[in-house]
Amino acid sequence: MAERIVSFVMSGGVGSRLWPLSREDNPKQFHDLSGDGSMLVKTLKRLAARDEGETPIYLIASERHAERVRADLAAIDLAGGGAIFEPTGRNTAAAVAIAALQTIKAYGDGTVLVVPSDHEISTQRQFWETVENGVPAAVAGRMVVFGIRPTAPETGYGYIEAGAEGGGVSDVTRFVEKPDLKTAEGYLAAGNFFWNAGIFLFKASAMRAAFLKHQPDIWQKAEAAFQAQTSDLSGVYMPLDLYQDIPSNSIDYAIMERVDGIAMVPASFRWNDLGSWQSLLDVSPSDKDGNVIVGDVVAIDCENSYLRGEGRLLSAIGLKDVAIVSTSDATFVAPVSHSQNVKKIVEQLEKSGRLETKFTPAHGRVIANGAWRRRVQHWLMDETLPLWSTSGVDEQFGGFYEALGFDARPLAKPKRMRTMARQVYAFAVAKQRGWDGRADQLIDHGIRFMADKGRTERGGWVRTLNPDGSVLDPVEDAYDHACVLLALAHAHRSGNAEALVLATETFAFLDKHLEDERMTGFMESPDGEGVRRSNPHMHLLEAFLAWHAVTGDRAYLRRAARIIDLFRSHFFEVDSWTLGEFFDRDWHPAPGEKGQWTEPGHHFEWASLLVDFADKSGQKDLVAFGRKLYASAVANGLNRATGLAYGAVSRQGLPLDSISRSWPQTEAIKAAVALDGTGGPDLKPEIEARVGRLFRWHIDPAPQGLWIDQIDERGRSLAKEVPASIFYHLVTALTQYLDKTEDVAH
Repeated sequence: MAERIVSFVMSGGVGSRLWPLSREDNPKQFHDLSGDGSMLVKTLKRLAARDEGETPIYLIASERHAERVRADLAAIDLAGGGAIFEPTGRNTAAAVAIAALQTIKAYGDGTVLVVPSDHEISTQRQFWETVENGVPAAVAGRMVVFGIRPTAPETGYGYIEAGAEGGGVSDVTRFVEKPDLKTAEGYLAAGNFFWNAGIFLFKASAMRAAFLKHQPDIWQKAEAAFQAQTSDLSGVYMPLDLYQDIPSNSIDYAIMERVDGIAMVPASFRWNDLGSWQSLLDVSPSDKDGNVIVGDVVAIDCENSYLRGEGRLLSAIGLKDVAIVSTSDATFVAPVSHSQNVKKIVEQLEKSGRLETKFTPAHGRVIANGAWRRRVQHWLMDETLPLWSTSGVDEQFGGFYEALGFDARPLAKPKRMRTMARQVYAFAVAKQRGWDGRADQLIDHGIRFMADKGRTERGGWVRTLNPDGSVLDPVEDAYDHACVLLALAHAHRSGNAEALVLATETFAFLDKHLEDERMTGFMESPDGEGVRRSNPHMHLLEAFLAWHAVTGDRAYLRRAARIIDLFRSHFFEVDSWTLGEFFDRDWHPAPGEKGQWTEPGHHFEWASLLVDFADKSGQKDLVAFGRKLYASAVANGLNRATGLAYGAVSRQGLPLDSISRSWPQTEAIKAAVALDGTGGPDLKPEIEARVGRLFRWHIDPAPQGLWIDQIDERGRSLAKEVPASIFYHLVTALTQYLDKTEDVAH
């Protein structure tokens, strides 16, 4: 009776050597590179084609690709297996440990086959013949690898040196890393070196024993995560808090290079890892001149070239041995012999935070610059500002209402100081943009209410007032003080006589009562208790930059520089291009989910502020940080169904708050406006698209002058009221859009 083989497909890679087609959000394994299905689907079908013996099939994939995986698996019978989703990548050792654990759980023990998801293999029959040749060695407790007899001195592959051979199986003498050309030529001449196919066959119990001997930490932490898994009809999900603790290592380094008695089976199948455009030229159907033509391509007098056009016409004349791959937002050109080095391009792009490495834009999106200008101008100046300058103003008790109903009537809610300040700011910005309403009156009205009702004995500002103006929450909150300082800067620019005096007193309070003397930065409130957050510091940066813009005084720029230092040293995570939100008192990431919490909206806000500070200070490297934050938010923080930013995602891009609020969409507009023209891609179509989404989902469905603040993951409104705190986001973003497109309009 044929041995049961439990197969696992590893689908966690990106395939950056096939950029610009393969990207983080749409990796190589999901592409149809040869016209007969995606690499992943072909791999799964190959495993399902075994003639004899039970063959359950499992897929180990990134949770961020779960929707794509479900689509690819829909028409495939995995024969008792299923999908296992990793919340974050921890390299192949973790995936193999999970494969062994799943096999032990489901079958007590068993023979396990682990294969990559993105290799080209000649025939299913030859593949399974090769695997079956290794089964006796695996059943006997040996680790089995598969070697491909080299046909060229390839420098992009790892090698296996084969020793004594018996019964079609050779002993492995050693594994060799990717060699230089001279060394590879020596391997080819020697005749006993094979390319490492990255396919493994073993008993689950043998792999468990190897982990416990050589890498017990990986096994124990993988086991803890495995035991805490959750599942539904779509698959099994590993918990982020436990899975991220597994040490990241490859199975080659962690296990295969440490254990004794490894066996190698020479492959009878033709194999290609499709790791370069050269490899695709080698295996894809070609025309009479040796060219591989994919997509809308016109080629004249070309030879032995790989020409691929995605979404637009590609034309070429007189090329020989050249690869050209053109997508809607990027084009790669190189001699085919150099196409392996595309990784260097990707590395260069990542250093400057280019979006093109992470995100695949929609095809055919061409939107005229300024297309939304007339609609924005009318909605902002003729509908929204008139409504909020009347219905949003509390003429009885002072200040502004915290929220309106969808009938534009005020709601009796406590008045937050940050909202009062933001309304002052919004009317000041509207005045500066040319609004002909009663801006001066409203600025004076707001500041008088704030100063009369909201000051503390120490010169700070209370957090919340009752609807009648009496104090509800007297805590002096750093976030509120940042909003007050921002409002006062623009009120001062608009001519308010009291703003500068109040700001001077507020800065004095900030320095005396909210500055953290132990560490750089500010406390949340004077008692210094609780977590620290990056968000109040972002708003303080915004306020400091505003005061520098108003006065030209570089002292405010020096204040801003302290926030920037915190951003560089603690807030920004280099590896994931994400911004931390919650920290302990020493600026270490908070434990648990809070330490993983990131907000796309704040990524966008920081991006525009970093560009502003870079312009004022000369620290031009901050523009790259802004691009990285923008790229991270777009690649990992958007709901693909609506195109709107989620409320929060993990550092690995998994939704933690799937509600899309209106303010992050406005900050995306501001970020794109700020980054356009800084040496990166042309973001003008992106700006128009983001304005379009804001109106499509948040503004157009609402009554005149109002907005839908909350949209669920399926695009349905969850809003019960219209919060005034969003008004300043809308005014700022849309006035900046009008400024950006002004030249086009004229």
